[in-house]
Amino acid sequence: MNKYTVAVLVQNKFGVLNKVTSMFRRRRFNIDALTVSETESPDYSRITVLFDGDSAIKKQLVEQLYKLPEVCSIKELDAENAVSCELLLIKMENSPETREEIRSAADAYDAKIVDYTKEAVMIQVTGDSRRINGFIEIMRDYKILEICRTGIVSLERGSKTIREEF
Repeated sequence: MNKYTVAVLVQNKFGVLNKVTSMFRRRRFNIDALTVSETESPDYSRITVLFDGDSAIKKQLVEQLYKLPEVCSIKELDAENAVSCELLLIKMENSPETREEIRSAADAYDAKIVDYTKEAVMIQVTGDSRRINGFIEIMRDYKILEICRTGIVSLERGSKTIREEF
């Protein structure tokens, strides 16, 4: 199975997200990450979906999405034609025994400490999924208190936009 990132430009209306995600469910795609936000125009929202599956079924999915009246444009994005990243917030136990090791790992990942208390330290990491997963794996050697991460955000390289597709 392949991993795909698809950006879907939709009319910013009630219920559209449900229609789009239902299409993935009906095609039996598991959504790995989902990000939704208003665009530069309040009339449109951008739904970015990371999922894995068969390329033939993915093609059918895109064709079915285009049949939804609220869908304006769809763009498949990959490492060759897009810049993508995620955000991770990870809360770690702040103990004297592990404090310096956690700080060193954060420094190695150019991470930012965004909250610091006697009991816990919260670290922010941005980057692609592989980078985020790598940082989490390193932190598993210590006591993770909580993890929260965004879905993928992705824009096509260059001056072309998803709005040019419709």
